[in-house]
Amino acid sequence: MKKLLAATGNEHKICEFRTILEPFGVEFLTPADVGGILEPEESGSTFEENAIIKALSAATASGMDAFADDSGLEIDALDGAPGIFSSRYADSDSARIERVLRELRDVDNRRARFVCVVALASPAGSHETARGTVEGVIIDAPRGDGGFGYDPIFVPDGYNATFAELPAAVKDSISHRANALKAARRILESWS
Repeated sequence: MKKLLAATGNEHKICEFRTILEPFGVEFLTPADVGGILEPEESGSTFEENAIIKALSAATASGMDAFADDSGLEIDALDGAPGIFSSRYADSDSARIERVLRELRDVDNRRARFVCVVALASPAGSHETARGTVEGVIIDAPRGDGGFGYDPIFVPDGYNATFAELPAAVKDSISHRANALKAARRILESWS
């Protein structure tokens, strides 16, 4: 089984990584498994740049192949905001959701997408990225108890339920992270 360091402390993401990639022979180690690693500043201007920064930093610090993602919500009516600043749009998930709903209060166009870019990096500095998206709409009020982040206000195309209402198995099969991880799996196979 191929071992990769998942360059994140976000347990939700690690759980999704494991669920989607372990059936394909990938074992994830967490930063805690290797004695901890410092998280670099996300100074990039794109999801790709930030994912590469995190993956390269983890690979260099650990001496093993590493995997990182950068993801967020892009809303058409907000010119793509919150975008790469999705996790920094406010101090908590509920405050971020409140801000988005406030900014969309009198807006008809509620089209949005979740974007995820995963980066694989080696300690020698080589790296590749894969991108995944899922299109949908932002609703007027949060619904559901599952998921995290903006999941309670995002309804993916083809569904009537938010990501927070969908069963985890369904979300894990259609999400932006699932789509990016499926593409990353092909990269992993070429690295083996």
